[in-house]
Amino acid sequence: MRQTLKHIGLIVLGLATGAAATLAFSQASAQSVTTPLPLEQLRLLAEVFGQIKREYVQPVDDKKLLTAAIKGMVSSLDPHSSYLDKDEYKELQEQTRGRFAGLGIEISQEDGLVKVISPIEDSPAFKAGLKPGDLITRIDDKPVRGMTLDQAVKRMRGAPGSKVTLTIYRKSDERTFPVSIVRAEIRVQSIKGKMLEPGIAYVRITSFQERTVPDLAKKLQELAKDQPIKGLVLDLRNNGGGILQSAVGVSAAFMKEGATVVTTNGQIEDAKQKYTATFDNYRLSASPDDPLKGEAAFWKTVPMVVLVNAYSASASEIVSGALQDSKRALIMGKTTFGKGSVQTVRQLSPDTALRLTTAYYYTPSGRSIQSIGITPDVPVDQNPKGDPEDVLVTREIDYQNHLHNTQKPDEQKAIDAREARRLEELRRLEEENAKKTPEERKKEREARLPDLGSPDDFMLQQAVHQLKGEPVQRTKSRLEANAGPMPKDTSKAASPAAAVKPDAKRGSAVPATPSDKK
Repeated sequence: MRQTLKHIGLIVLGLATGAAATLAFSQASAQSVTTPLPLEQLRLLAEVFGQIKREYVQPVDDKKLLTAAIKGMVSSLDPHSSYLDKDEYKELQEQTRGRFAGLGIEISQEDGLVKVISPIEDSPAFKAGLKPGDLITRIDDKPVRGMTLDQAVKRMRGAPGSKVTLTIYRKSDERTFPVSIVRAEIRVQSIKGKMLEPGIAYVRITSFQERTVPDLAKKLQELAKDQPIKGLVLDLRNNGGGILQSAVGVSAAFMKEGATVVTTNGQIEDAKQKYTATFDNYRLSASPDDPLKGEAAFWKTVPMVVLVNAYSASASEIVSGALQDSKRALIMGKTTFGKGSVQTVRQLSPDTALRLTTAYYYTPSGRSIQSIGITPDVPVDQNPKGDPEDVLVTREIDYQNHLHNTQKPDEQKAIDAREARRLEELRRLEEENAKKTPEERKKEREARLPDLGSPDDFMLQQAVHQLKGEPVQRTKSRLEANAGPMPKDTSKAASPAAAVKPDAKRGSAVPATPSDKK
């Protein structure tokens, strides 16, 4: 990292609510590139402002009007750039620390409604049964349509112990229902882990926060305390991102020291960076000393499977892309969200900031995953019967003003082809659904997927099969099958590429090799 970089505002939030690989460059660097001001357009802005002040039906507050103009200007750039007012800036800082008051959901907007991207595990929203893809139509009987995302967030936030009622439309069930949720202080524990069975360890990262790397180091030490580790499942499902340095640190825990994790490239010189698996590149104020110092060497070679899905974004994609490119781990699950850009959070005043997209990021092999995502080496469903709701999933590429992938000049063709496959799959599912009895449809609506990491977690079961050299059931999704290289017969089980090879010595475990990747 260049010395001109400040260790502030370093965030990598992933989905439209702010999942962004985020850096904060020095003020001097920001001012090093200047361009002439467009005087004619500024005169036009002044004229519009003056006309509104003179002629609008009601008096308009100057600050409110200018703030709206700034917000509109920035948000028009892409889904992840935004002007942060006092409340939003405070909220962003709270999220980075992993502690805030509210419901505990990541959200975006869709068709004028608020869409649930992912409920934070163990939060009030999670316990109330909210699911990714749910649409919030009302907040305490106030229609959401017409609200900005910021206004919706403010209505859902509140003092711990207070109650809010959300009206939910669930597409998969084709029904609308109210949910009452008691607000609470959300303390996000980003690292969870356990032994799945003798020799097979499981670590779930829910978000990338300031303490994620120290907490990961502690968890790895705990897991290896009583028994030899012969395989590891790293779960990044529903992880919308977080702090870039934390993503580098998590990658460093499993990669050779000094290996390239991610590179970035943008207009200004300080946006052109290379992040390697070294402490200087994941140093944060939460841990002045290297939390990975003294880490057991076998963690860098133990066979490893990384679980991802459509809600794995930004920092999660940095980690999975680094481990995939270095052939350090096998990636299993669904194609990820596809957010391959970096945002800088620059403080404008004591209470406000600008979050601006300043760079694309690239995996160690130099590929951009912007709008494409990470394609899993072994595509696997979350449900043993398949995931029909895949056709309703929104990814980066579905946002109208998403940044285009500069390495894919034919991106529009890919978008059109994806939409055609999605509609074809939707028609097929509707035909199948029409053949089912009312009882069968009701049973499907009421079925609830098991919690991630639980004994009934089907995708996790497949990861364990993979590590043990047992057959793996590939996805039934035609969308996923067309997203990347697949065998001719997708009904066949995946070959056990990352199989654990028993060895009395921990350090000599054979690393995972994604032989299914072509």
